[in-house]
Amino acid sequence: MQAKPFYVTTPIYYVNGKPHIGHAYSTVAADVLTRYARVRGRNARFLTGTDEHGQKIERVAAEQGLPPAEYCDRMIPAFRQCWEALHCEYDDFIRTTSPRHMQFAEEMWRRCEAAGDIYLGEYEGWYSVADETFYTEKELVDGKAPTGRPVERVKEPSYFFRLSKYTDKLLAFYESHPDFVRPEGRFNEVKSFVREGLRDLSLSRTTFRWGIPVPGAPDHVMYVWFDALSNYISALGGDRAPLYAEFWEPNARAVHLVGKDILRFHAVYWPAFLMSAGLPPPSQVWSHGWMTVNGAKMSKTEGNFLPPEPIADAVGADALRYYLMRDIAFGQDGDFSHQNLLARYHGDLGNGLGNLLNRIVSSIVPKSLEGRIPRIDASALGDREKELVQTAERAAKRAGQLLDDIAPHRALEAIWELVAAANKYVDQTEPWQLAKKGDTRRLEEVCYAVLESLRWLSVMLWPFLPEKADAMRTQLGLPALMPTVGLDAWPSAWGGLVGGTSVRPGAPLFPRFDEDQQRAIYERLGAPLPDALKKTSAGTPAAKSKSEKKMEAKPEAPKKEAAALPEGVISIDDLVKVDMRLGLVKSGERVPKSDKLLELKVDIGEPEPRTILAGIGKHYEPEQLVGRRIAVVVNLAPRAMMGRMSHGMVLAVSDDAGLSVLSPDKEITPGVKVK
Repeated sequence: MQAKPFYVTTPIYYVNGKPHIGHAYSTVAADVLTRYARVRGRNARFLTGTDEHGQKIERVAAEQGLPPAEYCDRMIPAFRQCWEALHCEYDDFIRTTSPRHMQFAEEMWRRCEAAGDIYLGEYEGWYSVADETFYTEKELVDGKAPTGRPVERVKEPSYFFRLSKYTDKLLAFYESHPDFVRPEGRFNEVKSFVREGLRDLSLSRTTFRWGIPVPGAPDHVMYVWFDALSNYISALGGDRAPLYAEFWEPNARAVHLVGKDILRFHAVYWPAFLMSAGLPPPSQVWSHGWMTVNGAKMSKTEGNFLPPEPIADAVGADALRYYLMRDIAFGQDGDFSHQNLLARYHGDLGNGLGNLLNRIVSSIVPKSLEGRIPRIDASALGDREKELVQTAERAAKRAGQLLDDIAPHRALEAIWELVAAANKYVDQTEPWQLAKKGDTRRLEEVCYAVLESLRWLSVMLWPFLPEKADAMRTQLGLPALMPTVGLDAWPSAWGGLVGGTSVRPGAPLFPRFDEDQQRAIYERLGAPLPDALKKTSAGTPAAKSKSEKKMEAKPEAPKKEAAALPEGVISIDDLVKVDMRLGLVKSGERVPKSDKLLELKVDIGEPEPRTILAGIGKHYEPEQLVGRRIAVVVNLAPRAMMGRMSHGMVLAVSDDAGLSVLSPDKEITPGVKVK
């Protein structure tokens, strides 16, 4: 059965500042999901845009001596240029100041009014201009909004939306749509908020003018969130347009990607507005976390409000895309670390993927196989080749499932199992030795297996690394990937490379940065220099970056040297390095060809269960562990076993009677630390 069309949206971004790395995270994620849907042959549409109304924009424009409309027009190119620089190919860019949007927002208002859900009253309470949000007295924290931003006392005539009428309707909708908000923990927060009872919502303002006038009451402008949320349908031409019929519920999977700070607007207000207007809510709202920078909250005053383009210029747009999607668990808070970015660049991308391509396409094949893909009998594979094929099939299936579930970080983990397996295969088969011995038949088998693995990787990585994936395909003698609606191009059949095709060796995908180049990157980006780079080649201290000078702290008093510990004794500092958490086993299976290994999917409070391999198969059947709470170590480096990757370790004890996993004596929430 043909999958539904896929419609993905980013938040529409406020134009009170230029794009930063947090904006890039949402937009890159939407682009990755759109590209993946297209590779699978689905009809897909990707929307982004800008939110240009409201008191906050009016004030920023006034500070710059500009009319609000002119200020917004000047800000738009920065967003378009940023997404182009990051290879984000959106289908539509909606502006809330555009006539098509304003017309549909007015239509939404009239429908809600006709349903009896809008009435005139007076609002008196607290309002945060920065958040564009009303707050009750009990929601304030030390006289400020929960976000820490200032609030103002407001008293003015206002139209209200009967949000209280939708408490039970929303709860019933959540019950019938258990995947409406993800991750699950955030959905629980939403349901808890609604269960407390909803208050009617102030829906218009009269104390400023920069907004959409209320139909029939031009002294009022629409509350900015009623205006903004309707963009997801106004961009489709309204609910009577062909694009709406194609890309909105129930005919399509419509997914909003939003930050957790605006989840309430999307998961409570938006579906209530739609119900009032007689329209179905979207399929899903996916809430991701906040991002810090090098461990600190992003702030213009701290100088760490990161624009994405200089980073993309320094390491390449695809490397930045990879880092954002791999290093930060989608749905959770994350930290942008320049040091981790370069570690991923050199490790995963350079040494892992780039080296795999280079050592075969640029070396062995041109020198020993006349620069052509060998012709082999794909039906007569050896054991090692069969194992590699199984890894490729498993990686493709798992990565596809995880991208369908909107877990791009876990999908990349699955894809990198094939990268690791292919590199291990090269190390084991030593094609350079085969060439030296003149064993051409075996050399052809080995090279084809690696080249075919690279073909699979070029497709699976294209959503994440569109430029580099196509560069891989060029070197393999393949055309650039051109997804077609109705044609599933996700790899599934081994042997697609045509023998006799000429490879086209090219420049390294991810050339290594030497120490001087790395120092230059840190300085250029204003990032703190790692200790390992703080000495020049002459051994003298390297110049501090601007960021380091700003963050430099006073010297600490010298610490007393700790007394030597007896052999076999560790300090508390050693113990706290081990991150042990309670996990809930969601599923399990035996690893083929192993009588000891079980592959467990363990919920440790992350958006997706962890894959953990445990050598307990002689003592437990997989079904004995499903549903059981167990203790696991979660900060071990990933380890390959039997061609699979393990991302943690199960804790167990053993005695003469056998082995027993450690479990609590009551039901404790997965993810809680073991102390």
